[in-house]
Amino acid sequence: MKANILSSQGVKKHKILLIGPAFPLRGGLATFDELFCQSLVAEGHDAQIISYALQYPSFLFPGSTQYDTTGKAPRNIIIHTLINSINPLNWVKTALFIRKQKPDFLIIRFWLPFMAPALGTIIRLINKKKTKVLAITDNVIPHEKRIGDALFTSYFISVCDGFVTMSQAVMNDLNTFTTNKHKKFLLHPLYTSFGEKLNKEEARKQLQLLPSDKVILFFGLIRAYKGLDLLLEAMNEDRIKKAGIKLLIAGEFYEDKKPYLDLIEKNKLTNLVLFDTFIPNEEVKLYFSAANLLALPYKHATQSGVTQVAFHFEIPTLVTNVGGLAEIIPDKICGYAVPPQAAAIADAIVDYFENNRENAMSKAMQEEKKKYEWSIFSKNVVQLYEEIKT
Repeated sequence: MKANILSSQGVKKHKILLIGPAFPLRGGLATFDELFCQSLVAEGHDAQIISYALQYPSFLFPGSTQYDTTGKAPRNIIIHTLINSINPLNWVKTALFIRKQKPDFLIIRFWLPFMAPALGTIIRLINKKKTKVLAITDNVIPHEKRIGDALFTSYFISVCDGFVTMSQAVMNDLNTFTTNKHKKFLLHPLYTSFGEKLNKEEARKQLQLLPSDKVILFFGLIRAYKGLDLLLEAMNEDRIKKAGIKLLIAGEFYEDKKPYLDLIEKNKLTNLVLFDTFIPNEEVKLYFSAANLLALPYKHATQSGVTQVAFHFEIPTLVTNVGGLAEIIPDKICGYAVPPQAAAIADAIVDYFENNRENAMSKAMQEEKKKYEWSIFSKNVVQLYEEIKT
């Protein structure tokens, strides 16, 4: 029988294994998992990460590399690089490792049906009587749908004891797969690991932008559902061209970039700067510090971690009112939530710069971001475990 050990903060100390991407894997999921684990440790728990030795076979990965080749492993947390997503023998090995660790509960990141066979099998092989399983479901229905998605997702969800979603849209999707009552909708915490905001003039100098430029930032991996084409159409409006507004695109193309380049050429868009590459963590602050406004013109979405980078740097943000994005960015307070249409996006951009809204919206973000603290998220996840355990 496990003893209830109290941490120095007076809360029950649990042994927790977080299963999800982490260093040396790169990207938003890995950064989230590392920050989450650090938060759990700060709360007094014995928390460690089990990451992937092979996340995707190379022929399925659309980017240049899955690995962080420039950064350093995060401090103060333990990462076990263990899971092979396509090797069933490895799933048995991983389950045996978990059984040996005897955690109170697992927290598993689920963002893609492709991962369901590995994760669902590992759960079935651990000792469920002693170890509960919570899932953080970033997506239940994927952005790019494929045959077999629902079957794979059901295989994973059916063996979880509780769920966390970070948008109401995902919660609605989750409810089509399970009647489990142990579900929580929690706000996506801030990405706080990218350092402090730089002086705007210095950031722009490094990116070869002028101090007087009016800069919109499109940031992140470029995929069809993220609506860069809508933003490029909006940038073609005469009002925006005459105002000298500039678009800064920073991110790696995860699909054919030719249609975007053709659109730029067709619309004779000279008012943009393109950094066609994955942006390493240590350079993220450069792009956000240089921007006046972040634009996330998604055609469909659940949530976006990029909004939480914007909150960290207090950069007003334009989103489209799809999925859970409008839940995060209060319209005309911290930015704009508009229909996914080029004309609506253009109207918001013009309003922002013509009416000098940056200072007021940035101040609103300072206040709004307080509810996205990591400690709030961590405590709520542990509380969900306590509810399931009893």
